[in-house]
Amino acid sequence: MDIPPRPAIGRRAFLAASAAFLAAVAIPAAAQDGTTEFEGRAGETVRRNMSGFRALRWEPYFADLRNGAILVDIDSRAVHFWGEGGGVYKLYPSSVPLSEDLTRRGRTEVVFRDPNPSWRPTPAMKLRNPEWPEFVPPGPDNPLGTRALRLSWQYYRIHGTHDTRKIGRRSSNGCIGLYNEHIEELFELAKVGTQVLLI
Repeated sequence: MDIPPRPAIGRRAFLAASAAFLAAVAIPAAAQDGTTEFEGRAGETVRRNMSGFRALRWEPYFADLRNGAILVDIDSRAVHFWGEGGGVYKLYPSSVPLSEDLTRRGRTEVVFRDPNPSWRPTPAMKLRNPEWPEFVPPGPDNPLGTRALRLSWQYYRIHGTHDTRKIGRRSSNGCIGLYNEHIEELFELAKVGTQVLLI
């Protein structure tokens, strides 16, 4: 009886199988609390939230979509946007305030869209960090990233960040941070008067 020869494994098939195996090994397992552990610098474990990345409906949070709506979920570290009329829905991972005393919750709205933000620390920030500069102009060192949506609450913004390690973590002094590419997209969708709810 003739035994058919084994098919040779080509280079592409081998690379594809290897990549699939490595990806499966590298994907971290989600913990019961909805967070995922990633290996940080010098062996430290960094916990990032994954549970908030699910679509939500706007109706439990807003009476209507007049001027669009932004929902910031502090606990799940996610920003949801619904366009006026409901035809557009976006979901973004975010950074949130470091602690509850820096966190503000409730209803506000976008009052100014800043296409090239500069940054000044608030008086409270300067008390906590007197070594911080008085002013940072727009650019790669600016903590507000490439765009900012100023809210009706003094000093509060939804803005970008050049430090992408902050996203998905408690890392801000009160504001909500997004990847620069996400704030640039949200900046084009939101307008002055867009309603905002932080929960």
